[in-house]
Amino acid sequence: MRLTWAQPEDLLAHELVQSAAEGKDVADVRDRWVAAGGDPTPAVSGAGPVPAPPELRALARELLDELDARQGASAPGSWSEIEASLPAAPALPGRPAGGDAAYAARVQGAWTGRAAGCLLGKPVEKIPRAGIEEILRSTGRWPLDRWFTAVGLPDDVADRWPWNRRSAPTSLEENISGMPEDDDLNYPILALTLLEKHGRGFTTDDVAQLWLDNLPAGRTFTAERAAYRNILDAVPVPETATHHNPFREWIGALIRTDLLGWVSPGDVRGAARLAWADARLSHTGDGIFGAMWAAGLASAAVVAADVEQVLDAAEAVVPPGSGLAAAVALGRSLGRDNDGSEAQVRAGLDRIHAEYGHLHWVHTLNNAAVIAFALTAGRGEFGPSVSIAVTAGLDTDSAGATVGGIVGALHPEGMGERWTAPLDGRIATSLPGGEQRIADLARRTVALASPAVPAGGAA
Repeated sequence: MRLTWAQPEDLLAHELVQSAAEGKDVADVRDRWVAAGGDPTPAVSGAGPVPAPPELRALARELLDELDARQGASAPGSWSEIEASLPAAPALPGRPAGGDAAYAARVQGAWTGRAAGCLLGKPVEKIPRAGIEEILRSTGRWPLDRWFTAVGLPDDVADRWPWNRRSAPTSLEENISGMPEDDDLNYPILALTLLEKHGRGFTTDDVAQLWLDNLPAGRTFTAERAAYRNILDAVPVPETATHHNPFREWIGALIRTDLLGWVSPGDVRGAARLAWADARLSHTGDGIFGAMWAAGLASAAVVAADVEQVLDAAEAVVPPGSGLAAAVALGRSLGRDNDGSEAQVRAGLDRIHAEYGHLHWVHTLNNAAVIAFALTAGRGEFGPSVSIAVTAGLDTDSAGATVGGIVGALHPEGMGERWTAPLDGRIATSLPGGEQRIADLARRTVALASPAVPAGGAA
């Protein structure tokens, strides 16, 4: 049985990369692994290597333990340490212009935009930029401004760049019927349940218990799958984020925290603290900072006037000098003078890929740079923003989801029927309760807002 993101021989290859990034000396471990016949090259697609024989798998476990025990550079871990490093929180209103009713509309726009942006990226997840462009050109849809389609796609292009196998049956223009199940929507729904059960004082242990009670293990990936295994093995928090978990600075925590911002309108610092409590179950360093930034973006998006105000506010929860701060700064700088033309968008994405081409396509830093670039260059317009995020060719559905949630909140009326009608107001999920109505999710979100919105304010 090939179990992705969990085989020790697969984890070791990725851990060699992550440990080296943290300043650990890994040369001797790499040499021992190669001498024993192990492959030190990390899997790019997530499929992982063919399962190793028992003796090689045992060695992989031993070497993972050695790397776990070695000291490397570490980012601030406790909330007090992180908070002390942050700049002053911005002064944002607690509600957008228009008050409670406008806030409720923005929350519904955020849920809808997140779903639509995710759905746009689903069929091309794992396909690189060149493949995405070839598919779109072959079907007459370049530059991207609508859903992907297989209609008219030549067989040779389809063979060269196969759709995401799991997503294509439900995420192409010709077969979309509601938002299909996706982890990028499972997690905000799960966060909604978390807050309804425990309130804003929830602990990381509460998150772990909720995962066990509600989240199918097979619908976790990368760092979340490693943390889930650690929870079952009674590894304590926050070691759940580090023990045999080479994905601890990847994008998984960033995709979990939009809801924590939506319920904290204008309070980016409060949203970031909630994100920290969630993210530390599975992530460290820039993995946690990415989750805090996403929550800050979401918190600002439901009250701010424009996308630049959103980005400015969210930077207040990014530790200065961190890798995430540099990635966000790069994305924003590339987007500021970008006129949205094909040539300029291409040049911006080229620069991001050149800067972060050494990272896996599911890492936090390269995707954060893309998100910041897409938001800035897209100028708050839904279609251009999510299209840039997806055609960047990294974690297409996750970047599309984050960007879609932000611009959907800023301008809920600006998404248009092209993007909203196929959703039919429905989100499928693998969580208890099954399919959810977006309007219901929005009402539940508004009810949790701090400070609370009167019942009559919900849309």
